[in-house]
Amino acid sequence: MTTRHEAVIRSTPAEVTPELIQGMWALFARDHRERGYEAPVVVTDESYGTHPRQRLDVHRAFEPPAGAPVLLFAPGGGFVAGDKDTAGFPFYRHIGRWAADRGLVAVTMNYRLAPEHRWPAGAQDVADAVAWVRANIAEHGGDPERIVLVGHSAGAAHVAGYLACHGGTRPRVAAAGLLSGIYDLRELRQNELLRSYYGSDPAELPAREALPGLRDCAIPLLACVAELDPPDFHAQAEAVRDFVSSFVHVTGHNHISEIVALGVDDAPLGEPLLRFIEEYAVRSTA
Repeated sequence: MTTRHEAVIRSTPAEVTPELIQGMWALFARDHRERGYEAPVVVTDESYGTHPRQRLDVHRAFEPPAGAPVLLFAPGGGFVAGDKDTAGFPFYRHIGRWAADRGLVAVTMNYRLAPEHRWPAGAQDVADAVAWVRANIAEHGGDPERIVLVGHSAGAAHVAGYLACHGGTRPRVAAAGLLSGIYDLRELRQNELLRSYYGSDPAELPAREALPGLRDCAIPLLACVAELDPPDFHAQAEAVRDFVSSFVHVTGHNHISEIVALGVDDAPLGEPLLRFIEEYAVRSTA
């Protein structure tokens, strides 16, 4: 990462606001455009359900390696927004380019949004997207037994909810990555976005949080937190740190830059994420 980027990131308030998001998008958009941010082949808006938001894109090389590992990615958006393809910006098609350049097949997904669709809609959508990938990814060169499921922010919360639903049984993926997500609702300061998805009744939150199920998860997990993430996200990361297979402290980045920098500044997150995928994208016994 250039000194100019680091100086801007470190001078930006850590709070996740629309201004932070737009600022980090603008900061890294030029880098991605100069390098190229689309995989050679992108198949868009495949349906994995009946709702208009239940769509996904497949990204791959012209001829991916036979039986390539698969990265299934759920973006963030505060539970009420977010999209796999942001008009006017490279995000999150840059995830597909990053994966294709490294011998992977990538799938980026949308999911239903709060407040219309509340808990556990996000986890259910992740489950349905996993089912679609397992049924269809071989047509795109991917191995359905080598899926690594990764989510960022609210996407990580939905991935965690999906994993927790298995209660100690093996999910239908080989491994999973949780990037600056939310897992422990009782320890997190409540806010409007959380209430929009999980509800406002404190008595219901213990049954809706993912942390207990994650502790019993039967697959390898990677968790990360950005150095400049808000304090709540650091607390969330500490809640899972003692039982994940790999923990990454994303130095020099904030909540948004850690994911939009993938493919530009890979040392903090991209390199350990790729090592994790290569180590754990093994054939599942599910």
